[in-house]
Amino acid sequence: MNSALERLVVRHTLRLPAPAGPAGDAAAGDRTAGDGAAAARQFDVALMSVGFKLSARLLAELSGRTEETVVATAARTLDTVRELVGDHVRHNVYFADFPAGVPDTADFWTECVAQALSADDTTRARTLAQLRAGHVNLLTLPAYGCYRHTYEEMAAAHDELIASAGDRVTVLHVGAPLDEEATALYLALAGSVTPLGPEHLADLAVLAEHRADGPQPERIPVRENRAVVNMARLRAGRDLLLDTVTDVLRLACALSDGDVTLRERTRFRAPSRPHRRALLAGLDAVVAANPAKLADVTAHREAWKRLGERLHPHEYPQWPHAAQVFAVARGERKAPTLAGRVEELLARDEVAGAAGLLADAAPGMLFRSLDRLLRTAADDKELGGVLAAAERAAPRVSGRVVLSVREHLRNRTGRGGPSRVFVNRTGGAWVTGDTRDPLPPAVTDRLAALLDAETQRRLDVPERLLVDPAVLDVALPLSGRASTAGLGVLPRGSLSPVEGDLLRFFTYWKQTERSTDHDLSALVLDDDYEAVTWLSYTSLATVEGVHSGDMTDAPDGASEFIDLRLGAVRGAFVVPQVHVFSGEPFDRVQESFFGFMLRDADQRGRPFEPRTVRMKSDLRGPGRIALPLAFRRDEEGRWQARWLHLYLKGQPAENRVEGHLVTFGVLVRALVERTPLTVRHLTELMAGAGARTTLWDGRTMPEGPVTFIGLERPDGLAPGSRVITPENLRDLIPA
Repeated sequence: MNSALERLVVRHTLRLPAPAGPAGDAAAGDRTAGDGAAAARQFDVALMSVGFKLSARLLAELSGRTEETVVATAARTLDTVRELVGDHVRHNVYFADFPAGVPDTADFWTECVAQALSADDTTRARTLAQLRAGHVNLLTLPAYGCYRHTYEEMAAAHDELIASAGDRVTVLHVGAPLDEEATALYLALAGSVTPLGPEHLADLAVLAEHRADGPQPERIPVRENRAVVNMARLRAGRDLLLDTVTDVLRLACALSDGDVTLRERTRFRAPSRPHRRALLAGLDAVVAANPAKLADVTAHREAWKRLGERLHPHEYPQWPHAAQVFAVARGERKAPTLAGRVEELLARDEVAGAAGLLADAAPGMLFRSLDRLLRTAADDKELGGVLAAAERAAPRVSGRVVLSVREHLRNRTGRGGPSRVFVNRTGGAWVTGDTRDPLPPAVTDRLAALLDAETQRRLDVPERLLVDPAVLDVALPLSGRASTAGLGVLPRGSLSPVEGDLLRFFTYWKQTERSTDHDLSALVLDDDYEAVTWLSYTSLATVEGVHSGDMTDAPDGASEFIDLRLGAVRGAFVVPQVHVFSGEPFDRVQESFFGFMLRDADQRGRPFEPRTVRMKSDLRGPGRIALPLAFRRDEEGRWQARWLHLYLKGQPAENRVEGHLVTFGVLVRALVERTPLTVRHLTELMAGAGARTTLWDGRTMPEGPVTFIGLERPDGLAPGSRVITPENLRDLIPA
């Protein structure tokens, strides 16, 4: 289990916990002492082959260990970083010498038909019948959709990769002992003020199981995190952390391996008798302390009724308040909701009264309703009442909600303005016109000033702030669901520069039970978001680049690539995408991921070279079309990546880029024209609060501890420095 915890620490922090093995001792005649340094250097070389490197401190730390310790550490760590970058699998291609040798699409299809006509009698007869009918199903042709060579044969067809100064080098730093690192990671994930993505939530479950008896965060503000922690505490026999009835429902979902976010229907299993008692006792205590919390039951009425069938509350008369929960769910007991009371006030045109009620009872709900309340206000007096309620409630609203409303204001236009784009928790997105009336400038200015002042008041303002300019356009992670697990992944809306001659996309998938075909495509859009061209299995070669060929089955895993010459792109946008053509969707396959590499034109190498990978992102969302990010060329010809992290519903089968050209154009326009709240916003507030801010030149290290914010942790920071990188960017969000 220690190795599993070490793997989590490396993945989340890019720190390698200080090895626990013995130190070498040459003076004592230890024959392995002195070998630790050699093994550490060999470890460093092996890491560089996949785009990683040991920091100077970590190299020194390992050099002082025995050879046996270093070799064992190296084996575990190499496995971890190879998976992080996507090098844990073998990436073959249909055309062995890709990107050379990719034929014209029609010529390739004709060749496949010709081979089928010269195959066995059954295949020849089937192909002739299709030709007579006027169409041929490519999937019936023996030469189509499966590798025609081994991985070793493909690798032999390529020259070695030529090293470039532009290749990625991700530095691994030395950490504290494993127990301290695991505890710190547990506290950071459990106490996160923003929701975690599903991958990080699963990691929290592993950590919580091993830290139930250790230090706990002061607060667990995110309910899903609390459910995961409660499950570990329940199994360890510890007191539960409950303050709403919904906390109990989420815990019940966790016990049944269901969805603690409550978005998906959970099939409840009958809990053990001790767990049943714990759930009912927890419910009883919550309702007894505050009967008004019964109002929360109606939001998940059906789930409560199904859970009641498993808990049998009537068998436990000692907990009568718990029984009331299920009575409300069955409609046998009334529990007026706060939302209902607010709607009654609004129906009587008492807008200021509704705002005042929310300010006292649910300040977060008030802030989420501000736009509606301000639009509903009939006159300046009511507008003033709503704003006064917001000012009174602001100190009790979570920092994440304060910043979310600030981002909303930044993009608030009104009737006739840019289209509105909505992205749900699972990455689904849709666009609609803006039919709202604009808000008065005086109102938006007053509200923006309130939000900025409240954020600034809560920020942990350092005395000295060192900022890498490359991080300023990274979007604040107001939700962990706006990103995915992987390497080099940034939150939705972030911008990052793209420098290189060749941009190569890749996707890999491995099916679980049935034949599965995922298709990699890239759409080129012009300045008006109209389609210029695309690369896909139906268009293998264009002016812009080439496609590696269509793989239609992946029992042992399959890869597809697109090679794009940035200087040849005829449009302003490139939108890579992965389509589920048939079989298992992204969240059902055994494994699925997407990424991109950057190369110089003369680097050569195999189709997949880990040290050229700039981003690798797991694809595990719902929907049948994944849009990880888009690339845009600015007025000066420079390319930038804008991160999307979207999963569109698509069709049940046969999704292709050609079928969604208009949808992609509309969606990309709406997202590109939206301005997210970025790291720049918070650093400016810190500077306004007195932080001495320096933009880092990439070389000079200041003396003394600083707070550093950047894309990667630099080597040489003074002890005691605080480091914020994309791996822990959520720590910037004030509580």
